[in-house]
Amino acid sequence: MATTYTPEPTGTGFRAHVQRVGGKMAGMVMPNIGAFIAWGLITALFIPTGWLPNKELGELVDPMIKFLLPLLIGYTGGRMVHGQRGAVVGAVATAGIVVGADVPMFLGAMIIGPLAAYLLKLFDGLVQDRVRTGFEMLVDNFSAGIIGGAMAVAGNRVIGPVMNTFSEWAGDGVSWLVDHDVLPLTSLLIEPAKVLFLNNAVNHGVLGPLGVQQAAESGKSVLFMLESNPGPGLGVLLAYWFFGPRRLRPSVPAAAIIHFFGGIHEIYFPYILMKPRMILAAMAGGMTGVAIFVATGTGLVATPSPGSIFAYLAQTPRGAGNWIGVYTGLLASAAVSFGVGAALLGFGRLAEPKEDGAEDELKEAEKRTAENKAAGGTAKEAAAS
Repeated sequence: MATTYTPEPTGTGFRAHVQRVGGKMAGMVMPNIGAFIAWGLITALFIPTGWLPNKELGELVDPMIKFLLPLLIGYTGGRMVHGQRGAVVGAVATAGIVVGADVPMFLGAMIIGPLAAYLLKLFDGLVQDRVRTGFEMLVDNFSAGIIGGAMAVAGNRVIGPVMNTFSEWAGDGVSWLVDHDVLPLTSLLIEPAKVLFLNNAVNHGVLGPLGVQQAAESGKSVLFMLESNPGPGLGVLLAYWFFGPRRLRPSVPAAAIIHFFGGIHEIYFPYILMKPRMILAAMAGGMTGVAIFVATGTGLVATPSPGSIFAYLAQTPRGAGNWIGVYTGLLASAAVSFGVGAALLGFGRLAEPKEDGAEDELKEAEKRTAENKAAGGTAKEAAAS
């Protein structure tokens, strides 16, 4: 389905299929960016380490990211497939996977919301024109309720555990890279895991405890910066601001402020989900930053939470070498991510998806025009002779 964010490509190649998948993922996430920003502002302001710590208002944070945002994504995905009925069923099915989940089920919502709506669409197609007059509402309501409830149970028992297992695998992969002293390569796992909203699991479940052990021995640890570095995300957002789709550019500055100054990295994840190739920019920036952190022997004294520039300033240990290493790596990661992201967007040329069919028609029209001109010239020469 075409969206206002990513027009549906008309080709049949691998690239077109990837664009379709990315477009559908963007179509589920981008309409809900306002909700992400609202959650980001509440998080940056009211959590214990925020600007205006407030215990009561801070309690909004977990329900919004664990329940509200996945439900919105599942609702939107279902609506894309089968209108309002699909939206309702998608939200009901999504409720099944968010209950009891250890991590925010954004990816699970992108799967089960459209899937539940598609099953309802198939059912509606089967019973169309077969329901007796007067029973339409009864059949519609019970079919939506039964399918939605069944998918909620299936999601809770199948998709939810699968996503939790995937989260554990990502954490185990990062632990292996850390144990084998190939820290720059951790970005190859950390950045994709972050975009799938597994950042808290990776940071607080794997890197944080390991970093605490190192900091207790040496007073600082580079592990605190592997996931929390705001540089790669800032570079991606800047690339979108300068070279991204024009309809999205006005939303980027607010996202960049919330990301860099508020430390809410989740705000840039939807921009990568919209164009999955942009994950390469985040990976390149992350590897650059980690390489500089390791080369300069720097680190932080504790986990910067949230991962904002202000948290970095508060957790950077004394010493000119530490400050140079930390902020050189941070700025370099942003610069590399921006450069790679700009190149992936073709410096604006590849930001707006082009329809292959339209290009082929244009080439064919130009070819016919050239042939007509040649035929006309030949006819004139024959008449003159």
